[in-house]
Amino acid sequence: MSSNTQPTTTDWLRLVTPGLIWGTSFFFIAEGLKAFPAIMITPMRIAFGFAALACVPASRTPVPRSAWPRIITLAAVWMAVPLSMFPFAEERVSSSVTGMLNGATPLFVATVGALAFKKKASRAQVNGLLVGFAGVVVIAVPTFNEGSSSIVGIALIVAALTCYGFSLNVALPLQQAHGSLPVLWRAQAAALVMTTPLGLTGINDIDFAWSPLVMIVLLGVFGTGLAYVMTVSNAGRLGATRASVTTYLIPVVALALGALIRNESVEPLSILGCAIALVGAYLAGRSS
Repeated sequence: MSSNTQPTTTDWLRLVTPGLIWGTSFFFIAEGLKAFPAIMITPMRIAFGFAALACVPASRTPVPRSAWPRIITLAAVWMAVPLSMFPFAEERVSSSVTGMLNGATPLFVATVGALAFKKKASRAQVNGLLVGFAGVVVIAVPTFNEGSSSIVGIALIVAALTCYGFSLNVALPLQQAHGSLPVLWRAQAAALVMTTPLGLTGINDIDFAWSPLVMIVLLGVFGTGLAYVMTVSNAGRLGATRASVTTYLIPVVALALGALIRNESVEPLSILGCAIALVGAYLAGRSS
């Protein structure tokens, strides 16, 4: 579909679905922590995501051996490290705040691209980044008053988003060369190998319940698996600009689920910061 073609109702449903799925990820993590230690959440979700993508034939398309070193690097900085940080962060801060901060991912991608990969940023893009990061600070300010544990949680989230900023700049040329799904599936396999040994150390800390297990299965199958398939399909069918609408739904969904279902207390200042961060992300993305 041309970027000038008006999307149909079905197209819009395809666009918003990944955002809805990823927005629920932080809720699923918080619920999973009721029965499983944080160290186990990541290998479990990656395993279920890997299994889901294995059912998609395109994922199994061969890639050359020469690509594996970069895929392994991607597995570490895109999955193993950042996905491991979120459960530990959510032991310290709410799923709502985690989700709202995650909406700033495009800011980290653009900043790392400019600083580490020497991608030229326009003045308008820099202004958008400044607005966006001001919003990130505003989101975090109320949490700073909750003590050192919450500050550690915020730091873990920021570190995870920095990993995303690096990995998404690395992933793009790799996916363009070998296909998004084959690269993603193999990165998941490598990340599973990286995270499973540590994950097994948490077995004795399991307080098993079915509901948290179901949440982790959903987190893996949909959040770490099928949502990626839909996003790749959307980018090809509807264009990357329209596909990016997913990003702006994530914090909204995370906030709604945290406040309405988990009864999390969310400061108005954090909500304002989320809005500022999303405006900054939009301005930076529009100007890039």
